[in-house]
Amino acid sequence: MQRSTDVERSQSMLDDSPSTSRGDADTDESRSSGGRLAGARRRVGRLFSIKVFLGTLLLAVVGMALGSAIPLVGIVGRFVGLFGAGFLVGLVATHRRYLEVGAAGGVASGLGIVLSTLGSAFLPVAADLLARHGVALAGGGAVAGVLVALLGHYFGRDLRDGLTRDVV
Repeated sequence: MQRSTDVERSQSMLDDSPSTSRGDADTDESRSSGGRLAGARRRVGRLFSIKVFLGTLLLAVVGMALGSAIPLVGIVGRFVGLFGAGFLVGLVATHRRYLEVGAAGGVASGLGIVLSTLGSAFLPVAADLLARHGVALAGGGAVAGVLVALLGHYFGRDLRDGLTRDVV
């Protein structure tokens, strides 16, 4: 029912144009349905970009690796590196990328916590710990990673805004 109403509306809009025929209306209808799909893809593309996510994930992993290389800091260094990655994306990106940065921070931190637990010296104890509490460890690490990466992104965007704003 609704589809025929849409066709009638598009037909009435086409009748206002100087030269239309029935064949043109069918072509325009197929274009408009494809246009709707393309419009939905553009809206989703504006909300979440796979390329930006993968780049941010790579940057987050590198930041966490560099942060963990600092001696005597431990896991705090990983979160400092994750904050730095979010900060850098916020400083460089022209648009807000909170979804990509949050998702990349969560994935990198959750996997980092699980892999660092498995890489411990006492593998049987670590495997038992992950078997019992692995989901909670990964979930806690992911939530902490999301928060730290989003905080870094926010401060990076804030600095970018301050640097690019006109002084009045």
